[in-house]
Amino acid sequence: MLKFTCCDAVSQFSSRGQAEVLRGITRGFERECLRVDQNGQLSTQAHPLALGSKLTHPWITTDYAEALLEFITPPSQDAQFPLQFLQDLHRFTARQLQGEVMWAGSMPCALGSDLDIAIADYGHTNAARFKKVYREGLGLRYGRQMQTIAGAHYNWSLPDEFWQTLQACCGDSTERSAFVSTRYFGLIRNFLRFSWLIPYLFGASPAIGQSFLQDRKTDLLEMSPGTLYGPYATSLRMSDLGYQNRAQANLHVSFNSLEEYTQALEDAIRTPDPFYEALGVREGDHWLQLNANLLQIENEFYAGIRPKRIGQAGERPAKALRTYGVEYLEVRLFDLNPFVDIGITPEQSTFADVLLLMCLFRDSPPITSREHSENNENKNRVVTRGRQPDLQLLAHNREQPLRPLAHELFDDMQPFADMLDTAYGGTRYSHTLAGLRPLIDQPEATPSARVLAAAHEHGGFFEFAMHQAQQHHQSLLKQPLDAATHARLLASVDASLAQHRVLEAQPQGRFEDFVAAYYA
Repeated sequence: MLKFTCCDAVSQFSSRGQAEVLRGITRGFERECLRVDQNGQLSTQAHPLALGSKLTHPWITTDYAEALLEFITPPSQDAQFPLQFLQDLHRFTARQLQGEVMWAGSMPCALGSDLDIAIADYGHTNAARFKKVYREGLGLRYGRQMQTIAGAHYNWSLPDEFWQTLQACCGDSTERSAFVSTRYFGLIRNFLRFSWLIPYLFGASPAIGQSFLQDRKTDLLEMSPGTLYGPYATSLRMSDLGYQNRAQANLHVSFNSLEEYTQALEDAIRTPDPFYEALGVREGDHWLQLNANLLQIENEFYAGIRPKRIGQAGERPAKALRTYGVEYLEVRLFDLNPFVDIGITPEQSTFADVLLLMCLFRDSPPITSREHSENNENKNRVVTRGRQPDLQLLAHNREQPLRPLAHELFDDMQPFADMLDTAYGGTRYSHTLAGLRPLIDQPEATPSARVLAAAHEHGGFFEFAMHQAQQHHQSLLKQPLDAATHARLLASVDASLAQHRVLEAQPQGRFEDFVAAYYA
């Protein structure tokens, strides 16, 4: 029987009056994508000035590489706004790119050598230099190819009124921020248990270009010259070939409490690693990495979901979390959908809302080391062979078929889809679950299977992704961008460039002191 941490709270928030507080859920998206030239090669051009300063623009920046665009939507309580705004950002950007298009897939375009991938350069201030040195360190530690992978992140938080009502319903008298953080960490633990469902339903990277491997050995099959694929793979982006880094396997970061989580990150940024020490930190005045510790900064730790808190300027994430508590969550498991011009479908956020709510209300005991290994194994099985007909997952150390487990999770999520439908009116959330559920028994209809079929049809992954990129570019150019939105985006570009000039004109102290102050 499904257990909830406060069983009466589920029924209470299912009533129309209480459910309406869920209309205060705040959402936002971050979407990454590579700029490529007309031949599908990684762009060698600097980030376009027509898009503003990547250091100071609030919505258009870069991630690791100079050619890796990142779009960020402002947080909003309007459920429709994030994707609408993201669409406008793409329409605007398509009009500013000169002879380039936005790559359609999560796995990168054809790549040359590691050194051909230019690291994003943010300017000459100490803050800008810090960002670049951090990226230099990522390239040194893990290779630059890995940093060209793109995905979509979903930022999500519940309103204060919800927490106030839930705390009263649970009869909890602890300090509010402590209660909120405890419940968010319970949500995170359940998400780690059940999040394999996301790459199964939304994974869209079952194939890669051979140039990405740089002669590494894999058990992938050859589809065509230059394309390798997993016959049942859903998200190679989330496999050991992608973001998952064996170098971080020895990091033991616990999600059992805010204190354990932040302490583990604090320890990691201060604990030397012999391999990174051998690589060196500096060569004269040139910095190779920020430090030789297990992590340079906390954000280097990769996880499928992360607790977040916006701190004071220059404040480290772990310190801000420990001081103020969890503010929102960042879900990092979504591949880009190459069939959609902005890479994200409405069903992704709708489904995530339901899954996150279920994870919040569901009982969430601490994760043991055994269960941690089990969660990782389930994720690895799904991303590498999730569509395999007889695939088994681990549940309490026992092998069980994926499909019944997935149907059981859909059953458990249904009350929370109903709860959100009550809050917003209509049947959007229940309709989303009903539309996705058939994919459990029809793996050939999942995005990963559709990508494989399309790649076969086009003669390879590169050919398919480039075709989609060009089609999306033309579609975005044809879509109208209203005058007010266009003017607002142009003004944001000018404002970011002006702000960048102001920062560059300010006196800078020694970079060594700036780095030391960050870790103080």
